[in-house]
Amino acid sequence: MAEVTGKAFDFNLLSRVLKYTKPYRATFLWAAMLTVLLSVVSLAQPLLMQLSVDKYILTNDYQGLINICILMVVLLVLQTLIQYYQTFSTNSLGQSVIRDLRVDVFNHITALRLKYFDRTPIGMLITRTVSDLETIADIFAEGLISIIGDMLLVVGIVIAMLLMDWKLTLVTLIPIPLMFLATYIFKEAIKASFQEVRTQVAQLNTFLQEHISGISVIQYFAREKQEMEKFKVVNRKHRDANIRSNWYYSIFFPVVEIIAAMSLGLLVWYGAKRIISDQQLAVISADPKNVTPGLIMAFIAFTNMMFRPIRQLADKFNTLQMGMVGADRIFKVLDTDETTRNDGTLKPANISGKIDFENVWFAYNEENWVLKDISFEVKPGETLALVGATGAGKSSTINILNRFYEINQGSIKLDGHDIREFDLAFLRTQIATVIQDVFLFSDSIANNISLNNPAISRQQIIDAAKEVGAHDFIENLPGGYDYQVMERGSTLSAGQAQLISFIRALVYNPKILVLDEATSSVDTETELLIQNAIFKLMSGRTSIVIAHRLSTIQSADRIIVLDHGEIKESGSHQELLKIEHGYYRRLYDLQFNSEGISR
Repeated sequence: MAEVTGKAFDFNLLSRVLKYTKPYRATFLWAAMLTVLLSVVSLAQPLLMQLSVDKYILTNDYQGLINICILMVVLLVLQTLIQYYQTFSTNSLGQSVIRDLRVDVFNHITALRLKYFDRTPIGMLITRTVSDLETIADIFAEGLISIIGDMLLVVGIVIAMLLMDWKLTLVTLIPIPLMFLATYIFKEAIKASFQEVRTQVAQLNTFLQEHISGISVIQYFAREKQEMEKFKVVNRKHRDANIRSNWYYSIFFPVVEIIAAMSLGLLVWYGAKRIISDQQLAVISADPKNVTPGLIMAFIAFTNMMFRPIRQLADKFNTLQMGMVGADRIFKVLDTDETTRNDGTLKPANISGKIDFENVWFAYNEENWVLKDISFEVKPGETLALVGATGAGKSSTINILNRFYEINQGSIKLDGHDIREFDLAFLRTQIATVIQDVFLFSDSIANNISLNNPAISRQQIIDAAKEVGAHDFIENLPGGYDYQVMERGSTLSAGQAQLISFIRALVYNPKILVLDEATSSVDTETELLIQNAIFKLMSGRTSIVIAHRLSTIQSADRIIVLDHGEIKESGSHQELLKIEHGYYRRLYDLQFNSEGISR
């Protein structure tokens, strides 16, 4: 279903867009001045045409005709230069505005809570950040300034024609009401059509983004044909929306041509009638009240000039309107108040890493509790392990510690201070998280490790890689640390990608280390390779470990067993094993038996 803007034209929205032109005020004023100047220069050509016919051609003044032709060529060159600089200025202004807007949108999107992305398709955000922003550039390149210039030109033409011969002007303008009616109908129809096109573009982008990202799942289950049929439906809707918009254009422009021809026909008919009715053609040029051949030619030129901007006015106004639709969508994203509040100012020089969860309640949808009255303490340098079945709330504990989501009740403290008292960036730099699904950018291995942080040197990256045990495999890659990783690290094995994520955590030297299923997707050889690095990484740091493999957490200072968001058991590995029919003992026995069977 197509979105609607609600208003025929929103001046408040336009003023908000125009605020982005403030840094480029000189360019804006220059483009506006050139637009006015272009309209004035354009009016001179028909007037010179009338002068050349009546004063020089009819009187056989060859030298005068040569002079007037030279003047017309000079004006034409001047008009071309003005048109060039005007077009360049408006396009430059539009691109500068959307550059700044795109930066603001990207910064805002990266500051949004993960909760926003849980319910917002990524493809839709891509559409907003790319194609919707491009329509805003058209507000300046083909919309606002261009419309003002066209309106000035039309007004100037009508005034010039009225001053030359008001009767001939009125006859020529008889079909104009039909033009305005056709323009209005076209504008409304194409507006609805364009909104549908934008909606279909967003749906197409969303579909492609999801299915290309999940291509492995489609191929694993041989769903290519079924998903192709779905894509055909989405693609057909996109095609049909574009065809409908083109259909309106294919009707409108021939109608405009017919109306323009009607005006020219009335002009020639009435002008010829006036000329024929005059009995003294030899003295026509001497009487300003008479219609002359030069006047008719000037009126023909003026009429063609007038209908050209009128013909384009509906299209340009529609371009402006569609730019406003794009702006409306962009500002809805910018106005989304789902960023994590960063009111904290604490940035202590040193933190010990003491973590306290006090009666924490948390829900993603404010209905179904994921964590229920959770309380625990992790002392500085201590290792806490969280275990439990899928959906028990283990990863949610990590998400709220990083303030990716805000808790509903209770408090989380770091070194005795509520985590909301800390500057958000500072808080997150103190917590390094290594997750199971490692994300690598399309960049070099070195930049994937440092995340382009200039404070991290190449030597620090190499030292961390050696400590983790990944230096040799990186050096064997083409280009070594400059090896270009493909999208999402597809050219590396899961174990190699996981090792890079450990190096990334190590070079940031965090006070708190979080391992969220960090070794579950790693082969046995690689797991043994990084175990020593994990122990080194944990040394002197507060650590929280989430693992399905209980063998990896047996040395933890304390293990908490979660079930449906509640703490069921807490203690060391040996203490929990002693609890008969306990949750941990049951998990351990199930995993031990499973591993025994697999062997």
